[in-house]
Amino acid sequence: MYLLIVEDEKSVADQLKELMEREKYRCDVAYDYHEAMRRCDEKRYDLILLDWNLPDGDGLTLLKELRALEIATPVLMLSANSEVDDRVTVLDAGGDDYLCKPYSNIELLARIRALLRREAPQKSTLLHSGPLTLDTKSREVKVHDETVTLSPAEFDLLELLLKNKNIVLTRYQLNDHLCREYNSLKQSNILDVHIKNLRKKIGLKNLIVTVRGVGYTIKE
Repeated sequence: MYLLIVEDEKSVADQLKELMEREKYRCDVAYDYHEAMRRCDEKRYDLILLDWNLPDGDGLTLLKELRALEIATPVLMLSANSEVDDRVTVLDAGGDDYLCKPYSNIELLARIRALLRREAPQKSTLLHSGPLTLDTKSREVKVHDETVTLSPAEFDLLELLLKNKNIVLTRYQLNDHLCREYNSLKQSNILDVHIKNLRKKIGLKNLIVTVRGVGYTIKE
């Protein structure tokens, strides 16, 4: 599960990220409105933890803009505002839940699990691109119904590309994902090696498209 934490206070954001990663969630952090919008444009998240107060805007405006763009990612608003009217405003704007600060980590994690469970039945574990099928649950990859054996790093890289079809992921984003997941050194060619191996094993010409000077994508 990929979560986005939108929180301007670095110490709070770091604590949230540490908590989420202990629970085996993968996390990105945005410290302001514009960085959050950029990240949502670049990647599809399973849940957004959104602080109301941001240095260059506010969480409510960000929530409304996400919904206007038809981004349906569940949003859990975190705020020190405890007024009933504020909660109603968030829910009416398309928010999925509202939690007042200070909150307990136990309650926060329970709210997150509830939101993710609510979304789960609507989501298939299968990702497709032409004759390629990837099962995120069984971690099985097939091409024309033939099983393809991938390393853990290759599988996670392919999964990330499939989850972000038609979005160009930069070399920095892909390298950061690989190094974060496997504690690898940020070698200059590690991404190229994995991409080369993926293309060879999958055997589908032009599945993974190189965007020169930027990164890679899978287009449909």
